[in-house]
Amino acid sequence: MFDKLKKFPFPTPFDLALFLSLVSVFWAVIMTRPEEQSIGYYTWEVLGFWKDGFWGLLEFTLQMVLILVFGHVLAISKPISLLLDRIASYVHNNTQAVLMTGSVTMLAGYFNWGFGLILGAVLARKVGEVSLSKGFKVNYPLVVASGYLGMMIWHGGLSGSAPLKVAEHGHFLEAEMGVIPIGETIMSPFNIWINLVLILVLILTLWGLSKRKVTFYRLDNLKEEVRLDGKDKLGWVVGVLLCLLALGDLLSTSGNGLAFINLNYINFLLFGLGLVFHGSLRNYVRATESAVKGATGIILQFPFYAGILGVFKTSGLLVLIADYFVNISSPETFPLLAFISAGLINLFVPSGGGQWAVQGPVIIETATKMGLSLPKMVMVMAYGDQLTNMLQPFWALPLLAISGLAPKELLRYTLYFFLVGGLVFGFGIFLAF
Repeated sequence: MFDKLKKFPFPTPFDLALFLSLVSVFWAVIMTRPEEQSIGYYTWEVLGFWKDGFWGLLEFTLQMVLILVFGHVLAISKPISLLLDRIASYVHNNTQAVLMTGSVTMLAGYFNWGFGLILGAVLARKVGEVSLSKGFKVNYPLVVASGYLGMMIWHGGLSGSAPLKVAEHGHFLEAEMGVIPIGETIMSPFNIWINLVLILVLILTLWGLSKRKVTFYRLDNLKEEVRLDGKDKLGWVVGVLLCLLALGDLLSTSGNGLAFINLNYINFLLFGLGLVFHGSLRNYVRATESAVKGATGIILQFPFYAGILGVFKTSGLLVLIADYFVNISSPETFPLLAFISAGLINLFVPSGGGQWAVQGPVIIETATKMGLSLPKMVMVMAYGDQLTNMLQPFWALPLLAISGLAPKELLRYTLYFFLVGGLVFGFGIFLAF
């Protein structure tokens, strides 16, 4: 069935952002228009909501750009590149190629989504190059799709936006829910067990898909590697200093566990590690210049998704969606319905932190009234957010650029990941509540 996507005229991610903007405006007009206002007047007003929200995520956009760029720079450093070369050299057939790429990517994605995304893309490309040099066929689109699996792991990992945000003192929902350390979210048995089962099921899925007939796929569109030949050691010195400062936060924490770990801390640590691994400041600058190109999609499209967020939030459409799921749910069914609604909203607002900013208050208020575990509900939203990344190509832009793959070729296999992931998350949430 999914093979029919080959002939489907698939839109670009930017096309999708524009289309979703139109859908959000149309949906808001239909669902939230006051009776006393004309359709034309209210449509203009909703467009104003979109305009007002256009720059509403500037701080978070920069955080996402940096986490992607710093993760990319770290992934293409010489030590990591040599490690990926060594890993790719052990691949001798299609099944090994798919399983190796998927397993390494999920592990890296759990550490950091930007690092995992770029490392998966680089590893997939190296595996494709190795298959050409050794003369065996690989299902290259499947290999690349397996290199995207970190994006279905990340929000339950160490760079998860929502759990890191609620671990910050002074976060916008602190009065309603307090500060929740990552020991109760990311590091909780609930999250760890779901991640372990998810990884196992995805590996089995990759194994099954890898047994399908392999067809030749041209690798003409692959990018050249960044030239890194600087000899100075200034980058290493600065990087060590940054890592020591980050380590100082870890050693000086008292009574709050790992609550200090947030997006800014992760970015700071990635910056320091990248400098250490590159050694040369000149090499780091060159690698950053290359990595910034992969963030083009975030820079151009995030304002559009921020505008969509503005429409959902200001028009009251998001509250209507959330209230709908609340009204048809009970304490037993609300977690699963919140998970489904989070996945739906992520298609329109592909930002874990941005989505938490508007959906979080509804989830926390309802969960509090129903006596549900707030840390678990944070993770429920995170699972919905990361699941539909397999359908939303926005975050795949750097992967597609590095691998040379077309979006529709990626979607052919991420659809499978979406289906099996939905079953794992849904069953895990059902058992947990």
